[in-house]
Amino acid sequence: MAMLEFIRKMEKKPDLTGARLICGGAEPPIALMRGFWDETGAEIIHSYGSTEAMAITTLNAFKPWLKKELSDEELWNLKKKQGIIGSGLDVKIIDEVTGKELPWDGKSSGEILLRGPWITRSYYNSPGTESSFTEDGYFKSGDAGCLDSEGYLKITDRIKDVIKSGGEWISSIDMENFLLSHPAILESAVIGIPHPKWDERPLALIVLREEYKNTSKEEVRSHLSKGFAKWQLPEEILFVNSIPRTSVGKLNKKIMRLEYKDLYSKS
Repeated sequence: MAMLEFIRKMEKKPDLTGARLICGGAEPPIALMRGFWDETGAEIIHSYGSTEAMAITTLNAFKPWLKKELSDEELWNLKKKQGIIGSGLDVKIIDEVTGKELPWDGKSSGEILLRGPWITRSYYNSPGTESSFTEDGYFKSGDAGCLDSEGYLKITDRIKDVIKSGGEWISSIDMENFLLSHPAILESAVIGIPHPKWDERPLALIVLREEYKNTSKEEVRSHLSKGFAKWQLPEEILFVNSIPRTSVGKLNKKIMRLEYKDLYSKS
């Protein structure tokens, strides 16, 4: 995002036509992918993986027939997914409570399990971590996601970051990325914090662009309502100057949850 903001301010934009930029660590918002495409001609391709899975587990490349069957808008929406599992690996989605495998319907969300020749099977000299692995050799990623009928994996959240409100799951990642599609919003973070009635409710933290400082909470909520049901909308939206990040630039949701943990209990 910082690179794109810099490029947007350049008088002469770099021509990166034909370049494919591999992005990992977090799902790139459509606003970011479209921005690079429009400003430079570069295509951002998302990859998913982890240290335990040798970095790249999936890569989002379009299957040839999908490029013919889907509209441009549908292809952009497909790019939000993390991609197809690499050859030689097994993947399945399980229900966090029952442990049963979920269908590849693009909707059923659960924990992502990975297995293969280069997937970690244990943590060296680390007693107490056995629960991160199944008896049949799967690594429990700690990520929540779903698989569609074409085999495309979509991360919905980290298990620890998923917002559980009134017994239903709300994806903080999807909401953050939808927020970034609003022209006034430079950065966004969505966290679940304790709520006296609903267990947890979403809280949205937003950094506005300088030229849009007059944007109201009502405008943001109206924008969100185009992509989310009324019950999923954040109880509160806060405009902030900056959002806490880790040393590698990821959203530091642990710090945010600590800072705002009492917000809804006071209201």
